[in-house]
Amino acid sequence: MKNLRGWSAGAAALGLVLVLAACTDGGNAGGSVGVGNEAPSGGPSPAGANGDGTYNLPEVPAGPAIFLAHPSAYTAYNSTVVGGDTLGNTLVLNQALADPFVLDGNGAYLRNADVMESVDVTSEDPQVVTYRIKPDIMWSDGVLWDCDDFYLAWLAASGKAVVRDSEGEPVMDPQGEPQPYFDAARNPGAARATGECTDNVTFVETYDGPFADWRGNYAQNAILPAHVVEQQTGVPDVTQLTPDSDADDLQRVADFWNGGWNGYEEGIMPASGPYRIDSREPDRSVTLSRNEQWAGNPGGPERMVLSSIAEGDAAVQGLADQNLNVAVPRADAVVAQRLRRLADQGVVFEVGGGPTVEHLDLNFANPLFQDPAVRRALFQCIDRDDITDTLARPIDPQAQPVGSLTYLPGEPDYEDVYPDQGTGDAEAAKQTLEVAGWALGPDNVYTKDGQRLSLQISHAAAPRQAEIVELMQLHCREAGIEVIDDTDAGFLEERLERGDFEAALLATQRGPLKSSLASRYQTNGERNHQGYSDPEVDKALELVQTEGSEPARGDALSQTDRLIAEDHASLPLFQVPDMWAYSDNVRGVHMNGWAGITWNAAEWEVD
Repeated sequence: MKNLRGWSAGAAALGLVLVLAACTDGGNAGGSVGVGNEAPSGGPSPAGANGDGTYNLPEVPAGPAIFLAHPSAYTAYNSTVVGGDTLGNTLVLNQALADPFVLDGNGAYLRNADVMESVDVTSEDPQVVTYRIKPDIMWSDGVLWDCDDFYLAWLAASGKAVVRDSEGEPVMDPQGEPQPYFDAARNPGAARATGECTDNVTFVETYDGPFADWRGNYAQNAILPAHVVEQQTGVPDVTQLTPDSDADDLQRVADFWNGGWNGYEEGIMPASGPYRIDSREPDRSVTLSRNEQWAGNPGGPERMVLSSIAEGDAAVQGLADQNLNVAVPRADAVVAQRLRRLADQGVVFEVGGGPTVEHLDLNFANPLFQDPAVRRALFQCIDRDDITDTLARPIDPQAQPVGSLTYLPGEPDYEDVYPDQGTGDAEAAKQTLEVAGWALGPDNVYTKDGQRLSLQISHAAAPRQAEIVELMQLHCREAGIEVIDDTDAGFLEERLERGDFEAALLATQRGPLKSSLASRYQTNGERNHQGYSDPEVDKALELVQTEGSEPARGDALSQTDRLIAEDHASLPLFQVPDMWAYSDNVRGVHMNGWAGITWNAAEWEVD
């Protein structure tokens, strides 16, 4: 392996890779719907895990710079604003922004003991969570990292500050919900709490009811510098800003929070983690250097250069030419084969089931799907094993269809509750329909009461999803069900939220915070775009959100899974594989799909 010490982001050989890549943002190129930075179970614990639920960055030998390629460009320092939650932003901010918890590869939240003295539930009724920050923790610009920053995170994420008209009534957004000032990604935990600073290092959340997943409230780069907001807006103290404060003050702070941190500007984007953003080449790369103000042990790599390389072949070439140390290309069978062939050149290739699951959701507002026989027959004719064999196994030979909507394979409570669905049984589908009064027409499509069994499957303009629908067309044609491909590049942004579809093919990230399922499957849930409603599911998911006992939550999740499967509402298909490769002189590289491969990059050792 070449000694890459001293290279810059603009070095000639890496620049060639970048030119070949025609760098573009990979945000939703796979038709995925992000619901936060989340990932699969069964992954590694970081080297700094202390065994008591805490984490400290361990002592790591100082090493040379790391050069890493990934498909999505860095665009914003605030990754908690809607549209900011992208792979490119996460991979950069993982090491630049400290969180109160470190999310490990098993979905466990470890208290970040380098910056947090304690985080405890200090009252059960009402539920109160108290965050105690270590004294003298600094941003890279020398300003204290303190309670103001936590308060700003709560105010933005809670959605409690809403725009009001001249009569004091909330202004409604297009979905009929009060319009918040802060364009934050939904955070059900922060929305249930009221935050306050009791002193400079103590932030207290008081909940309006029990909430089990409180540890996830400010995970994944949510703590941003309040002092920068104050400097940029003229608001002297954000902790005095409440949801009922003067509209002009709220608007100024929200406007900066929503858009003032786009791109990169050194003076307003300090670091609180072990690395700081040193420089950026727009749409090409970001360079991180060690943060001298960091309170813990220094990170191993001298620098990290993260380059956005959209083309997998360019990443392969970069590894082969030893201009890259680590690459995380999009899942692609051809690229996977090329990476496997680099083994004799000292390149390690790994693959595994990722956090993103392809699934088919049925819209219950569609008259066809109000007939349970149609829902059941559709799920009988689709062959999930054939779909997995075609699209996942060429990358990950161990891939299997997913049999749960609540758990990922590898999680302790995972159970396949779809053994008789998605089996490609056209004859069983026909029998189901005929028992329910459907008759096969002369065009080999079933009809009933003058209605043909023809349906559209809508999805984003993602090649993988077009292939899935093509396979479904073949599977269900034999069962007398006509499937029409409805490809729409704007489907996720323009139609999904208003329920403008018959069936939707989606790639959704799953995560360790199971309370997020309520927004998808509870009646009137914020992301329940399919209009699904079951009182028993509502009750079970309420327990998932509020129950403190893990066994009781597990029972409620299992019940939710079985009930949705029995209703034939959504059909899980397969995990989109994660694939990554790295030079064998880099130790400690592990994928954590919830947080991205740089989740533990400060621990990496480089020869």
